[in-house]
Amino acid sequence: MKAQCLPFSQIPHTTQLFSDFLYDFPKVQQFYSRAPHIQEWLKDETAAVRYDPGRRARVSAILERQNKSWSASPKTIENIARLRAGAAALVTGQQVGLFGGPLFSIFKALSAIKVAVEATAVGVECVPVFWLATEDHDLDEVNHASIPAADGSLVKLIAPAQGPSDAPVSTVSFAPEIESIVKTASELLGDGGATNFLRETYRTGETMGRAFARLFTRLFGDWGVILLDASDEELHAVAEPIFRAAGERAAELDDALLERGKALEAAGYHQQVKVTPSSTLLFTLRHGSRVPVHRRPNGGSGSNEFVVGDEKLSQAELLQHIAGSPEEFSPNVLLRPVVQDYLLPTLAYIGGAAEVAYFAQAAVVYQALLGRITPILPRFSATIVESKAQRLLERYHLAFPEVFIGPDRLRENLAARILPDELQAAFDSANSSVEKSIKTVRESLARLDQSLVEAAENAGSKMQYQLQQLRARAARAELRRSETAGRHAEFLSNMLYPQEALQEREIAGIYFVARYGTELLQNLYETVHTSCHDHQIITL
Repeated sequence: MKAQCLPFSQIPHTTQLFSDFLYDFPKVQQFYSRAPHIQEWLKDETAAVRYDPGRRARVSAILERQNKSWSASPKTIENIARLRAGAAALVTGQQVGLFGGPLFSIFKALSAIKVAVEATAVGVECVPVFWLATEDHDLDEVNHASIPAADGSLVKLIAPAQGPSDAPVSTVSFAPEIESIVKTASELLGDGGATNFLRETYRTGETMGRAFARLFTRLFGDWGVILLDASDEELHAVAEPIFRAAGERAAELDDALLERGKALEAAGYHQQVKVTPSSTLLFTLRHGSRVPVHRRPNGGSGSNEFVVGDEKLSQAELLQHIAGSPEEFSPNVLLRPVVQDYLLPTLAYIGGAAEVAYFAQAAVVYQALLGRITPILPRFSATIVESKAQRLLERYHLAFPEVFIGPDRLRENLAARILPDELQAAFDSANSSVEKSIKTVRESLARLDQSLVEAAENAGSKMQYQLQQLRARAARAELRRSETAGRHAEFLSNMLYPQEALQEREIAGIYFVARYGTELLQNLYETVHTSCHDHQIITL
């Protein structure tokens, strides 16, 4: 395994907020509590973590119950005991995608493990916790997985599920068709340990959350990762004070978020979550569906009136409902990390670019409700380049970033590189001649009339552009004549930049575990360097 660094500044669609967070932190310092370098503040932040002993005991007992139900490893039970005895938590999390979700879900778990191990090594007892976002209700986000076939085409598997519309995925169970989906996945992945894991965990009647938990228990048991199912009713009872505070202080929190949004935009950044004057941070359940709680700032009772669907509630009624049935309430994406860090003694959270953006907004909620803003650290990010893809990159003399131009332009690029040698030489010679001739003309014109130099440069640019266009037309003719370059471009795009997104976001992580065994996880773990925030290109 060989790794190369690729700065995010060279990767399409990287937001300015994320780039500055990684590489120019002073520009975004007003929005975050700590820089993304844990070595600089580990000991100081440890002293800032405050966690009620009674809550620690209660949450530890819930985690032990949950993890034992998924057949947790002895190492995980040991880590829960360490948490109960006073260890801090290094937390990450993700939606419970089919078959473990995209590759970056695995990267998140490995990142949390690595940082927790390094913190413990310097005297800060820390355990890795993976938060299962089972309260999310966007089924289309989690009910599928993309697995490469032998020819490099991507097969998108979609698992039919049973449950009300907009139901939390914790209540959504797999329909009988999951058996055939697993069979198809097994045919794509081949027999082996990973395939057996899928057969054992993804079954008719099982929920998406439990299946994901059982799979990750098998993948990361040796490292002792503690999994947390956020939909647990006992955890909701523990978190009731945060839900209540979100209702009591809804107007104040909304005003703070609106101001933070203005500050982000004034600084030239984006808001990850759009906040309006009617926003609250809460969802509740109605007939099994998860629906938002809205505020009516212009209603008869001012900011003390709320709306859930067609039902109007006074603030007192909302708070009474929260106190009596906290299991019916859940946080939105800006309150979720605050609930998480009320339930856990979180030293830091590990997340991707979108989560870094969430935290820029959620900081004001943290400050209001917890009095401490949890630091966020960037997760490990990588593209895995398998041997066939590497051979093609070398064959066409492609640098990895050239894959980012998209499949259509990549086809033309590859075809241009396999044009007949005499035609390649003719284009190169023509381009060189244009450059040389324009240089001579420009120098002569400069002696005659300096104002004509720019016109000469423009003329030269136009001639070179026409040559490039002619080369592109020749490449398209080559594509029509030979299918090889087209197939290779499609393969590279599918495997390295699928759907014009990073591989880690599109291809199921289980594909790589199936091909290379769980030993791959150990090799990736060793590749994680917490001080490096670049994207890694990993060649197998």
